[in-house]
Order: sequence, then C-alpha cells, then structure tokens
Amino acid sequence: MSGKGIRIEGLKKRYGEGETAVDALKGVDMQVAPGEVVGLVGPSGSGKSTLLKCLGAVIDPTAGRMTLGNEVIYDDGWKVRDLRALRRDKIGFVFQAPYLIPFLDVTDNVALLPMLAGIPNGESRVKALELLTALDVQHRARAMPSQLSGGEQQRVAIARGLVNRPPVILADEPTAPLDSERAMAVIRILNDMARKFETAIIVVTHDEKIIPTFKRIYHIRDGVTHEEAGEGREFE
Repeated sequence: MSGKGIRIEGLKKRYGEGETAVDALKGVDMQVAPGEVVGLVGPSGSGKSTLLKCLGAVIDPTAGRMTLGNEVIYDDGWKVRDLRALRRDKIGFVFQAPYLIPFLDVTDNVALLPMLAGIPNGESRVKALELLTALDVQHRARAMPSQLSGGEQQRVAIARGLVNRPPVILADEPTAPLDSERAMAVIRILNDMARKFETAIIVVTHDEKIIPTFKRIYHIRDGVTHEEAGEGREFE
C-alpha cells in the first residue's frame, strides 16, 4: 500500500495500571488501501470501540504505529501536534446516528467542517453541494434535518464525512438503523465514494445484511485482529 490509506502496526491500548490494568488492544495490525472498504467485526467487548477511538485520535494508544497516507501519525506517541486538526482534515466520521445539527440546513451541515478549516463560506458551500449532488440529495440542499428521511439523513452524514477529502473514513455501524434496501444503498454509496475519492474506509458493523459485500474483513476478538477474505458479493 503506498501513497494514501492507513496502516496500523502492533497497536496496543491498556487501561489502568498494575493488577487492575486491562489490555483492550494487544497488538492490532491492519491496512486499508486507497479506494478500499473493509469490514471490522467482533463481539461486544472485543476492542472494536477502543480501536476506532485510537484510529480517530480520540484516545491515546499505549504503543504501536499508525501511518496515514505517507505520514506517520503515531509511533509509541503522537507525531502530530494538533490532533483536532488531524481529526478535522484527515479523518472522516460516519456514525450510526447522523448527528446533523438541527438548526442548520443540509448545505450548512456539510459545509461547516471546511469553514472551520478556514475555507471561505462560498467555497465551502460549493464543495458541499458537489458532494450532495454526487450522493443524489442535492434537491434537499436547503431542507432542515427534521425534514429528511432516515436514508437522506445518512447520505448527508456521508457527505459531511467526505467534504474535507480525508484519506480515511471511519464508519461506526452506519446501516444499523436502516432496513435492507436502505442499508445496501448506504454501503453501495460508501464503495462508490471510496473509489471516486481514493478514500480508505473502515466499516464497524454487526449488520449481517452488509457483511457479505466486503472483499476483506478484519475480525477482532480479545484485542487481536485476524484478517480473512470476504465474499465481495455484489449489492442486492
């Protein structure tokens, strides 16, 4: 893997000290190439949430190495001074709930991140509208979140995650609240966007409907990952 994507080597996370210490991650190895969507699955308590928080620079790992694009961002300590800027500019997030800001319309919900990054308002809104068009919700650009269907809200959330063109997107149970048809629509969109923008996407899921669509799957159990080939089944 070269140029973009993400590589994780020997990532560990320990909570606490001494006899009460808990090793949530015991040496995770993963890599996701540009344009690739991989699944991350595992039972409750296996370390999925801890891994996602480490990858998203929300909590500090204990040891290991993470490379984002061509940049080493963690090597037994953060190599990036401004973690907030890292999260804003280099890592996109898509959650189970859309978490749209209720008093901003669709366009401003998507344009907010580039505005916070210093991009002028007009340019930020143009970037937002381009993504909304790519996701086929441009006709809802001036609508408020409360006026959207569940599927439309999730598309807007995906647009928000992509708007700063991050090399990596972390999607946490993005299809959990959706029926089969809408779930497949979301996973198809994620694959299309990964290819279009050369984004590496990690999807944490328990959703049996979408697991057969992944070409590669990482299983995590007791803080350790195991890679296997997925079915890579075409979308229904």
